[in-house]
Amino acid sequence: MNTEFEVLIAGAGPTGLLLANELGLAGVRTAVVERLPRRTGWSKALNLQPRTAEVLHCRGWLEPVLDRALTLLPAGHFAGLPLDYGALDTAFPHQVGIPQARVEEFLEDHLAGYGVPVLRGRELTSFRQDAEGVTVTLRGPDGAEGTLRAGYLVGADGGRSTVRRALGMPFPGRDARVGMAVADIELRDDERESRAPGDSWRLPDLSPNPAGSAFLLPLGDGVHRLLLGGPEQQGVDRDAPVTEDEVRTALARCPGPPRALRAVRWASRFTDVSRQVERYVDGRVVLAGDAAHVHAPAGGQGLNLGMQDAFNLGWKLAAVLRGWAPDGLLATYHAERHPVGARVLANTRAQMALTLPDPDAVAVRELLADLLAAPDANRHVAAMIAGTDICYPMPGAPDHPLLGARAPGVRLDAGRGLLLADAGTAVAVAADGWRDRVDRSDAPDPFDRLGRTAATAATDGTGALLVRPDGHVCWAGRGADADDARAALARWFGAPRTPVTHRGDSGRTAAPTS
Repeated sequence: MNTEFEVLIAGAGPTGLLLANELGLAGVRTAVVERLPRRTGWSKALNLQPRTAEVLHCRGWLEPVLDRALTLLPAGHFAGLPLDYGALDTAFPHQVGIPQARVEEFLEDHLAGYGVPVLRGRELTSFRQDAEGVTVTLRGPDGAEGTLRAGYLVGADGGRSTVRRALGMPFPGRDARVGMAVADIELRDDERESRAPGDSWRLPDLSPNPAGSAFLLPLGDGVHRLLLGGPEQQGVDRDAPVTEDEVRTALARCPGPPRALRAVRWASRFTDVSRQVERYVDGRVVLAGDAAHVHAPAGGQGLNLGMQDAFNLGWKLAAVLRGWAPDGLLATYHAERHPVGARVLANTRAQMALTLPDPDAVAVRELLADLLAAPDANRHVAAMIAGTDICYPMPGAPDHPLLGARAPGVRLDAGRGLLLADAGTAVAVAADGWRDRVDRSDAPDPFDRLGRTAATAATDGTGALLVRPDGHVCWAGRGADADDARAALARWFGAPRTPVTHRGDSGRTAAPTS
């Protein structure tokens, strides 16, 4: 294939940048194109959920991100109703309070180590795909147009995605019913938050209020995040500027003493529009993040949903380009992530309904608050918002309670699969043919980092786990189940590279999977 890049990613937000890092880690020739000429520094989203923290930890990228964080908040919320993250099965039972701009800064800077360029000031205007790749037309800062050729194009270019529109991809869903706005503001000097920003972070009050909602959160350096949701934001064009009068009106609604506005640094409108594409993959064009799904930012899930799309997609796309992907591997990106996106759309619609100043909505909200007081119910909803309950279908594998679930705590720094099994078992020997794609744990106790997952495995005699590069268990069994392990290895990692001989469960010598 005669291409300039193996993958071209449109959009330098968290989704596109995390995907670029995943592909760079795999040695895939990748470039990111971004229409904005420089980083804006706008804070935008403010949190990483526990599952996203696990994703970054899996690659060894969490610590440098935490160095840029404002706080760790040991709770989440559902329409403002508190969720206890302390009961979750994760080493990161908290939200990481961090502006989106700082996440993007780390991810973009980290790309330099892989030699992946971010081509800023280049706007994708059109593309044409064929059987061997995609020809992309870009408009440069001077208005001149040129083309790039890539094996695959990934649209991670936001809710108004040019890539999605050029595909003609249907984007079904529901139109906006509620308008809101968000602003980063400076208060008058004598009213700035004097404490560290994390010391006064709290969950938003989203109780229905006919006068409108307003929520103020300190970001440090004299900057505050203001959420506005009142009559002034309804029926306003989404591209209309957020006015200082709107900000002052919302500030007056915030609990506490009166505050005076000094300046608006950045502001943007958003709605509760809810839409999702019918297909995430169309030939050699793939959609991820807000290009594939848009929803209200209820519960702080949007940035996380997109980054987790990228984590699911990256290793699969790399496998296709490196020639070892089994048939249908790329199609599992849609099969696995579309239902996850649909579930987020559903829960955000439910959350927004619970914030409306309607007597029936208030009654449902009060009932739900009573239900969430029960630990099991709270833990169930908390895991949904945190992303720790995601369990992918693993067709063809023997049923097991860990199948498809996360393997929390596992480090997969190299972006490869991992076999957790005692050395010398039939399963460990059978995996020799996949050494170029699958690592083997040499720890005395291969399950020692799995937390409750290890306890689950211990109760039923599980002696081996096969973990995909995205940290999900794709096979679980006994150390003697060599045939089942080989089938799972072939299903997710393709054919073995080199012939191997192994001893099956019956003690006979068997031929390798080819």
